[in-house]
Amino acid sequence: MRTPDQNAQLALLLEVAGTPKPGNVDRRRDLADLRFEHFLAGAVGARDGLELAAEGAAVGPAFERAVAGMAAQGGGNTQFGALLLLVPLVRAARDDLSQPHVEAVVEETTVADAAAFYRAFEHVDVFVDDPPEGLEPLDVRRGAEAVPALEERGLTLLDVMERSAPADDVAREWTTGFERSFAAAERIAEAPGPVPDRAAATFLSLLAERPDTLVVKRSGESVAADATARARELYEANALETAPERVEAFADDLVSRGVNPGTTADLVAAGLFVALERGAVEV
Repeated sequence: MRTPDQNAQLALLLEVAGTPKPGNVDRRRDLADLRFEHFLAGAVGARDGLELAAEGAAVGPAFERAVAGMAAQGGGNTQFGALLLLVPLVRAARDDLSQPHVEAVVEETTVADAAAFYRAFEHVDVFVDDPPEGLEPLDVRRGAEAVPALEERGLTLLDVMERSAPADDVAREWTTGFERSFAAAERIAEAPGPVPDRAAATFLSLLAERPDTLVVKRSGESVAADATARARELYEANALETAPERVEAFADDLVSRGVNPGTTADLVAAGLFVALERGAVEV
């Protein structure tokens, strides 16, 4: 029987193995400077931090440890957002992997957890927007230099996520009881076929229902909306079953244009963990 940290590692591996995942690295597609093997190495490197969370460590330090290990490969940022979802889920799974309990885990985060989250940005380059005017001292890109500003304001890690939630769907999960992560788990459990194929189908369904916030940040709202409209058309047509070549072409097009729905992939990884931990899928 696997432990929660082992299931979290497996979720990271199954997520990147799913194909096609339009715009993302998968077992058939690499990006210009980010390859399939980087994600495999990132999942292996995250082990110590995930294990800390499973043992009951505070969310912030466990997350920082996971990110530091994840970053010890040649591609850079592979799973920062996924780990930001997985660490509190693993921590909750130690007692009860339910939405109310995950909400309790994030509500108990402290200023020290927020400080560890900021330090995690010193291990890897993460794409983020410029902070709103007047909040430059809290820019996450400042890493540990921003910790005094956090402490002065008394901001917990949940407070930080609440400020980011309007523009970031990973942060939004922290404020909604991991709503889409648990919904993704249900879709993965109900889908047919091998688990990586279920992950790919769930990815398409999630992208179809809401523009990916990483695409919004990097490529703009119109590009994100177009990607979601195309995903919705393919999903509603059941194209993965009836016309898989259309989904493959969509995936190749997004990769060629550098349109990367990475937030959607993070949600799939979280959903895979919940499904694995609950025994809803067998691997």
